[in-house]
Amino acid sequence: MPVRTPDPDPNERDDDGTPRDPLGGVGASFGSGGRSLGDGTFGSPTPDAAGNPGWLSDIELAEARRRLPMLYVEALPVRTDGVGAVTEVGILLRATPLGEITRTLVSGRVRYGETVRDALFRHVENDLGPMAFPLLPPQPLPFTVAEYFPLPGMSPFHDERQHAVSLAFVVPVTGTCEPRQDALEVTWLKPEEAASDALSAEMEGGRGTLVRLALASVGALR
Repeated sequence: MPVRTPDPDPNERDDDGTPRDPLGGVGASFGSGGRSLGDGTFGSPTPDAAGNPGWLSDIELAEARRRLPMLYVEALPVRTDGVGAVTEVGILLRATPLGEITRTLVSGRVRYGETVRDALFRHVENDLGPMAFPLLPPQPLPFTVAEYFPLPGMSPFHDERQHAVSLAFVVPVTGTCEPRQDALEVTWLKPEEAASDALSAEMEGGRGTLVRLALASVGALR
């Protein structure tokens, strides 16, 4: 089953409704740099992308995916005990754009001008809700780098749309998780359940392998 990682909302706005531009400050528009809004053809951003010059139209994204590797972050949310040992693993149930239901991880692209830490926090909050309270370390280091290829068999991971390079993290969460966007629910499993063949068969794009690598990296496999 192909990977379909979610993309962030291009129409982000501040509380007063003003489009937010992370590179140009509050209120900056896509056209302020001399580019006018257009019909979404390459180099001509759509009105929905006006608040974020790092956002690509659908046509631009398709062209970038055809020519360049895309950078993603992925996170396996976990709950830990008082000494930091993993006791539960959170697996998302997600609806894909094609209407399929699949098991997956927190994931998404890194934006232009965004740090890996900020991207990781943003996607955890997008998928698990603002009350998840993720605990990011002072210096986030991935437990592995997963390479997704459009052709099956080149690695354990497959994404028919693109060549994607994903920095994968284990992220403890301490709050209440209320999945949002296309994440339907989060299922909390014991580490041995999360590493089972049955769950791996339900995970998209080979992510069952990623779950096992994550659990091995924190000593949660017996």
